[in-house]
Amino acid sequence: MLMPENIKIYFYTQPVDMRKSIDTLCVMVAEVLKMNPTEGYLFLFRSKNGNKLKALHYETNCFTLWYRRLEKGKFVFQKKSEDCIEMSQEHFKRLLASDKFSRRDAFEANQISHFS
Repeated sequence: MLMPENIKIYFYTQPVDMRKSIDTLCVMVAEVLKMNPTEGYLFLFRSKNGNKLKALHYETNCFTLWYRRLEKGKFVFQKKSEDCIEMSQEHFKRLLASDKFSRRDAFEANQISHFS
């Protein structure tokens, strides 16, 4: 994922319906988080069962939406009572790596066979 090194990352801690589009997520950022979705931050959302992530980012005149799904296991998230927290770059990079540091179950590689 290409993005500036010093970008602020805001993680919405409540589960989100992963069918939401860019427009709906922008409305959530504006109305629920009371933040401007065009500020240039990265907004991260998680699914109810914790195996999917969506990231929303705005650059000049362009929104980008990333989607990440684990075939097995769940992502590890910080437990906070707030609806939104600022996530560290280190934790975000570990989430993207999908290695043993970002997943609860991943101490060995998963063999995915249904796409062969």
